[in-house]
Amino acid sequence: MHRRIIAPGALAAASLLLAIPASAASYSPGAPGIGDPYYPNYGNGGYDVSHYDLRLQYQPTTDELQGTATILAKTTQDLSSFDLDFLLDVSEVRVNGSQAGFTHTGEHELVVTPKKPLAKGTQLTVVVRYRGVPSTKSAYGFTAWHRTPDGAVAADEPEAAWWWFPSNDHPSDKATYDVSVAVPDGTQAISNGTLQSTSSKLGWTRYGWRQDKPQATYLATLALGKFDITTGTSDGGVPVVNAYSKDLGDNDGAARASVERTGEIVDWLSGYFGPYPFSSAGGYVPNTTTGYALETQTRVYYSPKQFASGSNTSVVVHELAHQWYGDDVSLKRWKDIWINEGFARYAQWLWSEHEGEGTAQELADYVYASHPADDAFWTVAPGDPGADHQFDAAVYDRGAVAIQALRDEIGDDAFFAILKGWPKKHAYGNASVADFQKYAEQVSGKPLAALFDTWLFQPVKPAASAAARSLVKSPAKAVAQPRSWKKIEATNSVHGE
Repeated sequence: MHRRIIAPGALAAASLLLAIPASAASYSPGAPGIGDPYYPNYGNGGYDVSHYDLRLQYQPTTDELQGTATILAKTTQDLSSFDLDFLLDVSEVRVNGSQAGFTHTGEHELVVTPKKPLAKGTQLTVVVRYRGVPSTKSAYGFTAWHRTPDGAVAADEPEAAWWWFPSNDHPSDKATYDVSVAVPDGTQAISNGTLQSTSSKLGWTRYGWRQDKPQATYLATLALGKFDITTGTSDGGVPVVNAYSKDLGDNDGAARASVERTGEIVDWLSGYFGPYPFSSAGGYVPNTTTGYALETQTRVYYSPKQFASGSNTSVVVHELAHQWYGDDVSLKRWKDIWINEGFARYAQWLWSEHEGEGTAQELADYVYASHPADDAFWTVAPGDPGADHQFDAAVYDRGAVAIQALRDEIGDDAFFAILKGWPKKHAYGNASVADFQKYAEQVSGKPLAALFDTWLFQPVKPAASAAARSLVKSPAKAVAQPRSWKKIEATNSVHGE
């Protein structure tokens, strides 16, 4: 036998190699985007969030927000670092109890480097301490934090979280929430879900809200100000919480006449979509200058402008329909927006029929006849409209006509089975347009690829023969405007309006 002689330097190098885990090369930074083609840098790769615990304090006079976010997550790859989407100033980050490095990069990325690399499957507790004045922060030229005379509101789409809590900001990573907010006595803090507690100390009142079902980050909302809050329960047993800024002025009566019908409308929608999927329902109307409404989960945001011309139950129907189509079942990628907006618009058409102001078929006929073949309306494909046209009128209106065409193609029995079965099949999850087509084919027993392609993806006006049997046969045919149309047409959840 011959003894193998190893030089001292080589021995040290070998020992060092043995000390490094064999899988060390697999540790890498998580992606700064989740992979959405419309918004490449939204969301993050490498982990999945299960819960956000937010403990906040807000001063309305200065618009200063400070807080501690505790994020529970699990790694989905071997991570050397990971990103959170966030804009405010951070003072400390901890990962599983240890201080972590952090830096802001790009428009909205907070890059966190833990003390030790994280193996795939590791449970994470990430603590972020922060403060700032949200109204002074912008990204991509805009802010989603809206000041009011007595506070502020976070409600926007497709992004709003960056201004008030660090997150994995994409609908495909849904989580539960606890939101605890302290505000000066006399001011209220409103968020999603159910109110768990209130307490007062040293001139501050703390409100604790809980969302116990998975929720997309853009559907998390925060309203801070002086509100008149009403509570009740629908006939179907759903708790309802509504709130109105105390300085709405002339819009106050119309807002209340609309939003106070939330319980009635939730019960009515349940007849089409199945049981209401969340622990509470409601909405709030702050004194903002924005023009849109937004389906923030369980606590819908309504601009006062939605009620400037009088009561508007149609917008309430639209946003509450989203609780099933968009909130309960969320899109996989932002290109799947038709499932959100097309069905919320169609719910408005069903409500119009319920109110005797025009049937769904009459409204579909009206939309079809109102746009000639050379109208740019037909160049937007609702099934994949592109980021620049994500909230285009065609996504809502052509999208709803597509739903009417589907109804006429497969018949009412299959159609209404789909309306109710879809939220049940994908409850608290995510789904795509392709998933919906597959499901509709399964339920109806019919091949529907041609119909979906014609109505959702072709950038031309479908020929009358390609539409449902009863759609208008000539673009020149005059169709009376249903009485409900102006209210329906005004209802768009448009980012940045």
